[in-house]
Amino acid sequence: MNIDELKKKIIETIDKNKDILFKVGREIYKNPEFGYKEFNTTKIVRDFFKDNLQIETEDKIAYTGCRARVNEHKNGPKIAILGELDGICCSEHKDANSIGATHTCGHNAQITGMLGAAIGLIKSNALEFLDGKIDFIATPAEEFIELEYRSSLKEQGEIKYFGGKQELISRGAFDDVDMAAMFHLLNLEDGKRVLTGPVSNGFIGKEVQFIGKEAHAGSAPYEGINALTAAVLAINNVNALRETFREQDKVRFHPIITKGGDIVNVVPAHVKMESYVRARTIEAMISANKKINTALIAGAHAIGGNIEIKEIPGYLPIQRHDSFEDVLHKNLNFLGIKDEEIIKGGDFTGSFDFGDLSQIMPTIHPMFGGITGALHSRNYHIESEEDVYLLPAKALALTIVDLLIDNAKKANEILAKFKPGLTKEEYLEFLNSNDRVIKG
Repeated sequence: MNIDELKKKIIETIDKNKDILFKVGREIYKNPEFGYKEFNTTKIVRDFFKDNLQIETEDKIAYTGCRARVNEHKNGPKIAILGELDGICCSEHKDANSIGATHTCGHNAQITGMLGAAIGLIKSNALEFLDGKIDFIATPAEEFIELEYRSSLKEQGEIKYFGGKQELISRGAFDDVDMAAMFHLLNLEDGKRVLTGPVSNGFIGKEVQFIGKEAHAGSAPYEGINALTAAVLAINNVNALRETFREQDKVRFHPIITKGGDIVNVVPAHVKMESYVRARTIEAMISANKKINTALIAGAHAIGGNIEIKEIPGYLPIQRHDSFEDVLHKNLNFLGIKDEEIIKGGDFTGSFDFGDLSQIMPTIHPMFGGITGALHSRNYHIESEEDVYLLPAKALALTIVDLLIDNAKKANEILAKFKPGLTKEEYLEFLNSNDRVIKG
């Protein structure tokens, strides 16, 4: 069987199984769970592998999540296909559940695409022609939310890091993985079906507490120290810094006040803020974070208050790996997608924990269309199940074929030229350097 025949067989296999893929995609969509709470979604994935592919998965790989391994007897490189389990909060969406959770993030499509790629590669018997290993990893907690809950898990020793891929890297889950692939969804402009080669910002997370002194707000405000005023000054201080950030670094600071005081007639003595410091490179993240810490501390000191800044390791910028992207592009064309329907290169100032992996190994992270409305918004809507569930599954499966066929020649070529931005050890050292408390 030549390679084109093999690819066509994989496509036919995915198409023949589209009903079960649509069913699992819809089921996950209707039952969103927040990060490190994806117990039911993990079970759905685990049951899918067992019932449809007779594969037992490893469970609780990072508190939640699971992993299926295939072709372990082969000697070639290992490629991981990832899908994310968690949902996001968007209580305004028509499909939000009672706590506001939704899959307006599109992660249900990622999981379905991963399962579709597994169906295509396994049920077509393509694995016997491939000289390498493949893992399918359902990863938890990509959305960086519910920090208090994740702090409690960390205190209990259940996790070390707030991001699922951070946790998996630290646990050694990717120690035997050479390359990784996944996708997101995106509302693309008219006539476009896929975006390839995106880059993104990374970020450092912050929980900030401004500490003042309570007093009666009406009769003796002069006896208090207003922590809310300190927070407002701190935000204004950062705003005054914005012209000092280079345009190419794409720095972002977007705080929210999560506690502004206790009651209106008491001077606020305790105010809480959360934010990220985002930037395009690791160096820019560190530089901007240092400036912003100075500005926050100055806001507290200006009114005689104190401050506590808890820094949380966030995500790293996504790196583009052109040689891997070229293999994907070739297979998009094989699927009938024309060059004019592909956007080459995307610039995102948001952040993805897949960026962490992209610093350590070659990765691809295309964005597929098939939706309308913005991600994480009330207008999000799946327009084409074919495009969000089946097309990504086919693209990833065919890319795996090109990488691992013929003694994994293409994968080995990519790996031979790859230079990591960080080793695993350097990566963990960087995370730990941003896991600290600053008091002032």
